[in-house]
Amino acid sequence: MPRPDRLLLAALLVPPVLIALVGTTHPDRLTMDAAVHWRNMHIVLLPLFPLLAVGPWLLARSIDPLYGRITLVLGYVYACFYSALDILAGIAAGGLKVDRESGLGTVFGLASDLGEVGSIAYIGATAAAAGCVIRVVGLRALPGALVAIGGAYAFMQEHVYWPAGVLSMIAIALGWAWMLVTLHVGQRSASRSLP
Repeated sequence: MPRPDRLLLAALLVPPVLIALVGTTHPDRLTMDAAVHWRNMHIVLLPLFPLLAVGPWLLARSIDPLYGRITLVLGYVYACFYSALDILAGIAAGGLKVDRESGLGTVFGLASDLGEVGSIAYIGATAAAAGCVIRVVGLRALPGALVAIGGAYAFMQEHVYWPAGVLSMIAIALGWAWMLVTLHVGQRSASRSLP
């Protein structure tokens, strides 16, 4: 596999796998006992969540510059707004709970609204990049596209709570892996058929 393919593979698969691993420790609820872990876990996740947008952008731009720009904009919206969710519902809410402060309802409400905008943008970025792959290799990529888009939708619904949120990250990684394999096989077949 050429070097750019390895970079693309890492950009698509490493972030959801790392997020899934951290998500296995996500408490079911924000309680006094879980507050410090809740806060610190979301601090760890803060630089990881935006990385989910890098892989779809790299993939889309390698296939079609227009889709690359669309995916970049959607990825940027996702990174901004989903980071707000992580900061508010994760870091701030955990900090408020540790300090026994009120205001959790306000923080969670704002976080939910902002996170939804980011999640919808991520679903769009995933769909745009998956559409690029389908356009290049055809319906062989459709199962992977459906799994990645389904994982992105489940991520919007479940965040990274165990087990559904963690499984959403695994679905995203598996969907991208499927699409990369079909793309690689399609490119190899095309190069062999050239005179």
